Amino acid sequence: MATPPSVRAMVYFARAYRRTWRGSLMSTFINPTLYLLAMGVGLGSFVNKGAHTASLDHLSYLQFVAPALAATAAATTATNESMYPIMGAFRWQRTYYAMLSTPLRVGDVLVSQLLWIATRIATAVGAYLVVMAAFGTTLSPWAIAVLPVGVLTGMAFAAPLAAFAITQETDNAFPLVFRLGLVPLFLFSGVFFPISQLPGGVRWIAYVTPLWHGVDLSRSLALGRVSAGSAAVHVLFLSALTAAGVLAANRTFQNRLRT
Repeated sequence: MATPPSVRAMVYFARAYRRTWRGSLMSTFINPTLYLLAMGVGLGSFVNKGAHTASLDHLSYLQFVAPALAATAAATTATNESMYPIMGAFRWQRTYYAMLSTPLRVGDVLVSQLLWIATRIATAVGAYLVVMAAFGTTLSPWAIAVLPVGVLTGMAFAAPLAAFAITQETDNAFPLVFRLGLVPLFLFSGVFFPISQLPGGVRWIAYVTPLWHGVDLSRSLALGRVSAGSAAVHVLFLSALTAAGVLAANRTFQNRLRT
């Protein structure tokens, strides 16, 4: 069976990554350990001593926060991989144009880029799962499903951001995505505390964010408390956002790269 063109094109990104992978060791493998030590063990030692275990469903803070950080790693990796690398391939290195000088079509270029981003997300979430297992926070065999859920969560960020990034003439808007988008989501999507503790008037905002869906589903899987109904809602929401992002990206990539 012939390999699809988009998969063959993705090999380029993998080969390019072989020259730069050492620079990602800190974010991919060291950060999970540091985050779990700082937040789960350090801050958790104070949370666990207080009267907060009831609000955490009688979990230790480490058990509560670890799977949420795996989902956050997916969102962060997706955001990083969906902005500067896409602008670089379009405006600076002109990689996309080199690809299009071959029989590849614009759709093949887009799919190859998204496949590579999904691969990077899987690496980041996989590293978190290994560290979570070492810390003893994977309480159920369902924890392995945190990996595909993390990829889906990341792609719910990556596809819309790819559609946005290809339209930009400069990278001036990218820091705002982090400061006004990712950071607030990181703080108010149930990563560090249950969103039931948010005021009722703003709680619904968390429910319509992709990170909360990824966090809630990852946590329920890691703890063995998942239900088919809630899992289906989370997966459908994240899938719909990813599909909408892919459609938007296909349109913006076609507009920018079609000659």
